[in-house]
Amino acid sequence: MPASDGTVLTIGHSTHSMDAFIELLQRHGVTAVADVRAAPYSRFNPQFNRESLAGSLVARGITYVFLGSELGGRSDDPSCYENGRISYARLGGTPSFQNGLDRVAQGATSQRIALMCAEKEPLECHRGLLVAPALEARGVSVAHVRPEGGLEPHADAMRRLIALHGMGDAIEEQRLFPRSHAERVAEAMNRQAHRFAHRKEAPTDDSKPPRRRNRELQT
Repeated sequence: MPASDGTVLTIGHSTHSMDAFIELLQRHGVTAVADVRAAPYSRFNPQFNRESLAGSLVARGITYVFLGSELGGRSDDPSCYENGRISYARLGGTPSFQNGLDRVAQGATSQRIALMCAEKEPLECHRGLLVAPALEARGVSVAHVRPEGGLEPHADAMRRLIALHGMGDAIEEQRLFPRSHAERVAEAMNRQAHRFAHRKEAPTDDSKPPRRRNRELQT
């Protein structure tokens, strides 16, 4: 697909080598990567640390832009949390997030953009559960780059999500009052967000000795 068609891609770096990752980008004509990780570093895949990644991409003619402050899946704002878990509805309504969407939508008119996060599965990542739906709500088409290299339109990912939660068409037709596709997507998204949205770590009490988890640690 050409850069000018306006479709925004998403991709997870997962455990790819840098060469394999860039090959995926080039296969789909990506000209710019927008990093939507709130913390753009990886302990286990340091090739995707912000500085290393940016250098590798630029060397291959691909622009790198950090948008984790605008479109990251966590926030320093307490009002974006409910019971210690990030609320995608609240985060998505912040001016910063909306500004990030503006930048992506505008950039997609001239660049082939891939939004990058860490998880290989978009249904387990805020790029698929928050950013992609928000872009599509604005009329921006989104597709997800699968680890094996194929493209999955966001609408297909949503159908896969409702099937994952036992709300596919065949099952829904057996209900006395079947729900609409949009209603099922909304419920499945809420369930998925409850599983995968960022949670704040509980504060630790340094005055208490650490608990010993097993007998081996007691020797």
